[in-house]
Amino acid sequence: MIKTLLIGTLLLFAAFLLMGIRIFFTKGGKFPNTHIGGNKTLTDRGIHCANTQDAEMRAESSPIEKMLKSEKVSSY
Repeated sequence: MIKTLLIGTLLLFAAFLLMGIRIFFTKGGKFPNTHIGGNKTLTDRGIHCANTQDAEMRAESSPIEKMLKSEKVSSY
């Protein structure tokens, strides 16, 4: 039982160490940016994350202005 636990712990430690070689052993190593905004190709094409696209759409005009300009709004 202890032998199996020790081998499992060593394998887990080795896997963790191998996945982090670039981060742990290089000068200035950091985790890769996997966010859509960090991808240069997508940014060049004008593709952003959903939160950024939502903020851009809200900045163009407010929903209240759209409602007031709409012809479907009836006045009382």
